[in-house]
Amino acid sequence: MKIVLRRGTPADAQACGRIDYEAFRALAESHNFPPDFPSVDAATATVTMMLSHPGFYSVVAELDGKIVGSNFLDERSIVGGIGPISVAPEVQNNTIGRQLMLDVLKRGTDRKLPAIRLVQSAYHNRSLCLYTKLGFDTREPLSLMTGSPLGRRLAGYEVRPAREADLEACDQLCLRVHGHDRGGELLDAIRNRTATVVERLGRITGYAGAIALFSHAVAETDDDLKALIAAAPAFGGPGFLVPTRNGELMRWCLGNSFRLVQQMTLMTIGLYNEPSGAYLSSVLF
Repeated sequence: MKIVLRRGTPADAQACGRIDYEAFRALAESHNFPPDFPSVDAATATVTMMLSHPGFYSVVAELDGKIVGSNFLDERSIVGGIGPISVAPEVQNNTIGRQLMLDVLKRGTDRKLPAIRLVQSAYHNRSLCLYTKLGFDTREPLSLMTGSPLGRRLAGYEVRPAREADLEACDQLCLRVHGHDRGGELLDAIRNRTATVVERLGRITGYAGAIALFSHAVAETDDDLKALIAAAPAFGGPGFLVPTRNGELMRWCLGNSFRLVQQMTLMTIGLYNEPSGAYLSSVLF
């Protein structure tokens, strides 16, 4: 196969969105799991944002002039987040995915990013093996949780919409927990009016871009994180990612009628610090 890789453009959104939906659906259904994207429109909306946003690098794969795959690198912080990567089902297992991964890894090297991360579906053995061969280390099992919003407040924890004036405090919190901030991502969430903060004793002790698959959250304690989840008016996408080894938070989620959808795996190349606080991952990292 003569595969040509090129930079993605907003004009590629319809083709890339359709392939994203079809590829993720085919893979999930072959393992008896629900698809990550509920519809072509949902997948297209996601890739449209990435193809149009200056903070994302995008690459598409073409075969005979037809788009057959794509991949993305979130460059909004010093840690690059890969995904979603997709290849049209009819041409999978022909090294296209490997070429798309190598392209974004080279981009990260050229940009001198100290770390690159991704989250993969644990049931997809081939991708786990490919990413391991390419240099990724497994760091954290994650549980995709779903359920109905609780719509309640926890006593002593004030959850409110995040403001741009909160950025410095949120960045400092993320720095303490993870060793780096995610300010660019959080700023986008604030401007999109999905971000929230939790305050305890008059200071910010946690924040969330949203409680969603494509958003992250950081907090000083599990209780701060519980307050953010409990107050969320909705969950974006199929749910939110809880570190599986956080037994206290997992038990709280299960005790509040959230259910486990699937296990996922956080994988990293380069800089990585063990988290020193509570957090929810996004599907990028």
